[in-house]
Amino acid sequence: MDKLFSWTIYSKYRLQLILIIDLLFVIIGNAAAVFLDRTMYIDQILYKFSTQLSLFLLISSLIYSLLFSIFSVYKSLWSYIGIREIVNICISVLISNFFVSILYNFIFTDNFSHIRFTIFAPLLIISGMTFARLVYRALLEAHRRKNKTSYYKNTLIIGAGDAAYLLIKELHKNNRFKANIVGLIDDNRVNSTVNGINVLGRTSEIKELIEKYDVNLVFLAIPSISASDKNRILDILKEVSHVEIKIMKEGLDLLEAKSLSKHIKDVSIEDLLGRGEIKLEKNEIQSYISDKVVLITGAGGSIGSQIAKEVFEFKPKYLVLTDINENSLYMLERDFDFKKLSNSKYENIEYISEIVSIREKENLRQVFDKYRPDVVFHAAAHKHVPLMERRPQEAVKNNVVGTKNVMEVAVDFKVERFIMISTDKAVNPTNVMGASKRLTEIILQAKANKYDTKFAAVRFGNVLGSNGSVIPIFKEQIKKGGPLTITHRNIIRYFMTIPEAAQLVLQAGFYASEGEIFLLDMGEPVKIIDLAKSLIKLSGLEVYKDIEIKEIGLRPGEKMFEELSLDYENSEKTDNEMIFKNKVLNIDEEQLNRKLERLELLVQNGNNTEIREYLFKIINEYNGKEVEYEAK
Repeated sequence: MDKLFSWTIYSKYRLQLILIIDLLFVIIGNAAAVFLDRTMYIDQILYKFSTQLSLFLLISSLIYSLLFSIFSVYKSLWSYIGIREIVNICISVLISNFFVSILYNFIFTDNFSHIRFTIFAPLLIISGMTFARLVYRALLEAHRRKNKTSYYKNTLIIGAGDAAYLLIKELHKNNRFKANIVGLIDDNRVNSTVNGINVLGRTSEIKELIEKYDVNLVFLAIPSISASDKNRILDILKEVSHVEIKIMKEGLDLLEAKSLSKHIKDVSIEDLLGRGEIKLEKNEIQSYISDKVVLITGAGGSIGSQIAKEVFEFKPKYLVLTDINENSLYMLERDFDFKKLSNSKYENIEYISEIVSIREKENLRQVFDKYRPDVVFHAAAHKHVPLMERRPQEAVKNNVVGTKNVMEVAVDFKVERFIMISTDKAVNPTNVMGASKRLTEIILQAKANKYDTKFAAVRFGNVLGSNGSVIPIFKEQIKKGGPLTITHRNIIRYFMTIPEAAQLVLQAGFYASEGEIFLLDMGEPVKIIDLAKSLIKLSGLEVYKDIEIKEIGLRPGEKMFEELSLDYENSEKTDNEMIFKNKVLNIDEEQLNRKLERLELLVQNGNNTEIREYLFKIINEYNGKEVEYEAK
């Protein structure tokens, strides 16, 4: 059956073929009603009225095809037939029959009784069209049952509410998932039935039911599920081998969703590591962003673009997006264009992209002079550890000198707040990238309490799904059949989702005062090898059998584990339970600037070893032992 519908002629002319089949029932029904209206034999009718009958059937077919097109009747032949489809058929046939009955009287005048025709014609046509659809559905379901072990995937649906009901209908009419539904799972509706499918048990019995029914595919069909319940269910599912998992997106409006297939996604690592909704004090964030000019450096990057999207929700007066990557800024502007056109609440927000490098101070000054920003989020940075190890001068020019440029221009134009994105790699760094970011933290704290601008840095670990991060790399390797490559089986990292990180950056921005370094609660560190195994399992594959995991050794400058605080740093709680702040160091800015001048000279004239050694020499002098705390 599937081979029949995979033919090129069917896929190319599907709607036309379905319309022809429907019109055959129209012709047969109308012709039969004409014959039922006479006492003559059929051959006598054909002999006496062949011209009129041919003309009548042709015109009536055109009328029916027009009404079928208006009501999209012919598009539902191979779909799941329900009340809505039958109602559409009835309405379109009855309306068509009204016009055809008038035509009937004009063509056949007094030779026939239009009353019997008006009654029998629509009954025959509706019966034929409905019967054809029911036969198709019966054949399709019989075919699925026959081939369920070799062609279709035995499927469980978790949830037995409205979403599950709609999903069952979707799976019946959409062959994309090749799903043979064996049952539902729901804690509150055991032994009940939804759309003919039995609720087999509770979520605590998931593993047993998967094994009993040889399940290959599981749908989590509870869009409103809490984070804790979702994590509990996914923790059970990820322990089961050879099971593919799909999940309905959160916030799905079941009343407005025309097709659920586009709202179903693969379960991601983000789902497994999700820690629930971030609690934000929106009034606090609104107080320093709404109706303000906000400038974001590195706005085309993973974090910068998400910060821009979060800022956009708080309706700034003007949003200035800066980067040297024109393509990413163009795509970000397109996202904002769509949001602005689709929702009137954004109509007063203005935004603009400016291609500018943070290394070029005078160009930065021109941009600041043009827009006069009130708030700056500094997310521009080189972040790839191995690349910065090879070219430490680039890390210094971009991360250190570039950041210093942005800070100094912000001070010159009396920016109200300056929030810099830092990284856990800045803590006790073993690589150039981490050392360059640590130095920017030192520069920032050297400006604390000395200018009108409120400075702060936000330090967090890896973000899931960011450009070049481990998760997209793993997914690409799985698509290619493996192997998944990890540097060391014991290496661990902190992880956070991109939206989570961006939202907390905005919240921390409100607390910015005198050069604080804010730390985000990253949860528990995760072994990279565990992430790799989870991704393989979530793809319905078996670790080391279907996909190999290989260790390739630590990269230059890479650490086995990351830290969020230096030994001397004492973190204090803020009003938000997921944000902490470190005490501010009292740093002599003039003395630091002299060291930075020497570092810049080495970048111009020195070699990689000299640059690296002096970079580490500077940050080691600010390890908390040779400077004093300034209590804040």
